Amino acid sequence: MSLNFSKYSDNLIPTIIQSKTSGKVLMLGFSSAQSYEKSKETRNATFFSRSKNRLWIKGEESGNTLHIESIKYDCDEDTLLYICTPKGATCHTGSTSCFFNNEDKTDAELLWGVYETVLSRKKELPENSYVTSLYKEGLDRIIQKVGEEAIETVIAAKNDDKEEFIGEFADLLFHMMVLLSEKEITLSEIVAKFKSRIK
Repeated sequence: MSLNFSKYSDNLIPTIIQSKTSGKVLMLGFSSAQSYEKSKETRNATFFSRSKNRLWIKGEESGNTLHIESIKYDCDEDTLLYICTPKGATCHTGSTSCFFNNEDKTDAELLWGVYETVLSRKKELPENSYVTSLYKEGLDRIIQKVGEEAIETVIAAKNDDKEEFIGEFADLLFHMMVLLSEKEITLSEIVAKFKSRIK
């Protein structure tokens, strides 16, 4: 099987970039036969820029590159899918994804958005941020908060108060994300563990 670059008049095929960790669609580019070969060779996502009229390596100026983990193509062999690990923001606006104008967000996107916010707080440590204060107080304080939230979640469950339980569980999950970040364990590693248990 081979890719059908000649299907379109400009000999370019759409190329979708998807995050390996979150599953989020990050951007859409266009590949020529040459840029495709370059991408396979270097594992850096390379496209044909229609505005520049040349090969374009994502991040060649900003440094926000896309490392290709795997390459797939569709049943008609005229669309590429690169599963990537991004270095920095993918969108030129500074957003993780170019597709940030959401009409609706899936549950997974909302959860991943909270996790990404936690990560950004750790990196930037903005003032007047609750998460910043947790990081500055250190691991013991974060562990203490997880313990407190776990106890409150158990109590809410025993009280058989659905709304209270939902609120406490959300607090627990949030603080667990902070703890994961502090321990430098990614949410993807947790997902991988789930996957290994349901085979």
